[in-house]
Amino acid sequence: MTTIDAGTETSQRTSAHHAAEAEAVAAAPVGDPSMIGLPCFIAGSVALGLALVGYVSAASVGAPLAIIVAATGLGLLIAAIWAATLGQSAVASVFGVFAGFWLSYALLVLGLTHSWFGVATADVVHAQGLFLISWIVVIGMLTLATMRLPMAYTLLLALVEVALILVLIGTLQGSASVLKIAGIVVFLFAAVGVYLFFSSASQATGGDALPLGPPVIHG
Repeated sequence: MTTIDAGTETSQRTSAHHAAEAEAVAAAPVGDPSMIGLPCFIAGSVALGLALVGYVSAASVGAPLAIIVAATGLGLLIAAIWAATLGQSAVASVFGVFAGFWLSYALLVLGLTHSWFGVATADVVHAQGLFLISWIVVIGMLTLATMRLPMAYTLLLALVEVALILVLIGTLQGSASVLKIAGIVVFLFAAVGVYLFFSSASQATGGDALPLGPPVIHG
């Protein structure tokens, strides 16, 4: 009887353990943070692209900030937190870094136009250069780090990198034509973001993912 009782107790413990595991799996959060992150990213990109190509004058540099702060920066931050709760470290990293980029861009524009940071007038251009060079380094790092992901992700980040380099050149040289080219590149990476969103939306609504291309690096 003792052997039977012990066996029964072990079986009950095993069953309880499996039940607890099943409950944990059922309780795990689900979803796709890109359903928020990508539209917010696209909105800010389109607004910035329009500013760069001259849709508003250079004197109205703050025109895109309402979208960039309230939609893009905040939306990407929410998406990053959502991705982190799902254990999607790479996704959380990308969304979190881009939230930092957009919010710091807004702060830079507001700070320079309202003289918050004590930057001398003669150093305003180089202050913008400092900002751009710092983010060129970070986005370049992200581009290389995503080379094991489907090519569409690497393409998006590579276009962001090219746009930042062009904005840096246009800013340091005071060239409106280079800035317009940068704006066109911004529209290109916004278009890649739209494609990625359609892929995520297709899966979220019961369809198949769109082709995203093979990774640059395998293994």
